[in-house]
Amino acid sequence: MSPGVQALLSLTPILMGAVLLVGFRVPAKWAMPLVYVAAVVIALSAWQVEVVQVVASSIEGLFITFNILFIIFGAILLLNTLEQSGAVTVIRRSFHGVSDDPRVQLVIVAWLFGSFIEGAAGFGTPAAIAAPLMVALGFPAACAVMIGMMIQSTAVTFGAAGTPVLVGVAGGLDFTSEHFLQLGVTKDQFLQDVTVRASLLHGIAGTLMPTLMVMMMTRFFGTNRSWTEGLAVLPFTLFGGLAFTVPYVVTAIWLGPEFPTLLGSMAGLAVVTFAARRGFLLPKNSWEFRPQADWPQDWIGSLKIESDNADEPSRMPTWLAWAPYGLVAVVLLSTRLRQLPFGAALKSKWVTIEWANVLGTEITAKTTPLYLPAFALLVVVLITYFLHRMTRPQLQLAVSNSCKVLLGAGFVLIFTVPMVRVYINSGTNGAGLESMPIAMAAWVAQNVGSVWPAFGGAIGALGAFIAGSNTVSNLMFSEFQFGVAQRIAVSSPLVVALQAVGAAAGNMIAIHNVVAASATVGLLGREGATLRKTFLPTLYYLFVIGCLGMLGAYVLDLSG
Repeated sequence: MSPGVQALLSLTPILMGAVLLVGFRVPAKWAMPLVYVAAVVIALSAWQVEVVQVVASSIEGLFITFNILFIIFGAILLLNTLEQSGAVTVIRRSFHGVSDDPRVQLVIVAWLFGSFIEGAAGFGTPAAIAAPLMVALGFPAACAVMIGMMIQSTAVTFGAAGTPVLVGVAGGLDFTSEHFLQLGVTKDQFLQDVTVRASLLHGIAGTLMPTLMVMMMTRFFGTNRSWTEGLAVLPFTLFGGLAFTVPYVVTAIWLGPEFPTLLGSMAGLAVVTFAARRGFLLPKNSWEFRPQADWPQDWIGSLKIESDNADEPSRMPTWLAWAPYGLVAVVLLSTRLRQLPFGAALKSKWVTIEWANVLGTEITAKTTPLYLPAFALLVVVLITYFLHRMTRPQLQLAVSNSCKVLLGAGFVLIFTVPMVRVYINSGTNGAGLESMPIAMAAWVAQNVGSVWPAFGGAIGALGAFIAGSNTVSNLMFSEFQFGVAQRIAVSSPLVVALQAVGAAAGNMIAIHNVVAASATVGLLGREGATLRKTFLPTLYYLFVIGCLGMLGAYVLDLSG
């Protein structure tokens, strides 16, 4: 079988997913089972993978699926708990006192607070929280969804306490392969190299994201439909960008992938809110949306924000409403700092679920549920129950609502992640072929060659567009990206970092995320209009990191 045929067959499941989801608009719950079947059929026939290897790979995928679903459940449950306790309403009110200018509110509410939610929870949660919050502040629903999607860019690679790297990249690479062993580094060292490079790529591209968000808001939703009205607040938006990206990069270098988004956004939120209250770098002239009476119908969603009894004093202090998010940071930090014993205890063999040599193969499936970010989120939910003096029915309703959301995501991931593991583990076969990702890499390296760093991020974006997840995109393509880097002799951590950063950019056009964000403000059915807008910042991001990738690979000569 020629390299071209191998590459085409390897690409078939991915193309099939794209055609079904985008071309025919087939729901993911129907498309992904078909994609899984296609990957299995190709593995069994063309690659001559044994049935037991396919089954073992699927079981390994289910272990990873459990990790992802557990994290999603914890994130959604915390949000629903805060909604039931009334904390979300208090948090929403707290933003009104900072500034009435939507450009300033966007930087604080969307860019910084939304990034904080991404760091703590991930998986589309920022848009689900920030979009209705912005509608409550007076933003058109269509604008809130657009901005909610753009939040999911710079923050995403290290969202959910680093899950896209710790689960996505780590789960998507074969650290026992001869190609990896030739590097002479450990798994942890390689992941840290990827983390540092990804943070630098994001740090450069992401600093201008608040400016671009404001410009798109003034262009598409302003009275004068002007880009320059967004640029008028450039000093403040640039300040807001740097307030996040500088501590973000420093944290990645010193602490690893769990904390850049979480601590960068916390630092930025504190600094920028303090500065805004004192008028630092704020524009002299305020900007506002067109009068609501003049809004086109397609700007308006069905979500109706009540007054929240604004004239009545809230019984919950603002600090108490924010406390659970602070606790998430504290609990996660205490379990991730190597100087403290908690992380090692939560990863010990006594609390690890492991199936070594699944069904007699060399595949090992393992999970450490207490070390996952989900466990920290559940601990905070329990503390919040007592801290906010909630009733048992309130907590039960939060759990019930969270389980309903989990069912939809669960069905899709049950097929998506096992498909990825079948894909990756296809290197053990009777045909004497490399695994499917490596087969694609060999063909790409032969036909694209040395310019691949300019396009590596686009592959990550494609994966996120299809799967709706940075983590799943990394699971799908990390081994492929690693293989291309090896074949064109450039830094493999850099190319894998381009994958992770590109997948973050792809979240801005991820169909699943657009649907979820639109649903929170009652704007379902208008996802196409949002995608046409968010395609612009996605192109910006991919262009910048493509240039940086070529610079890093051939000018700076980043080895590794």
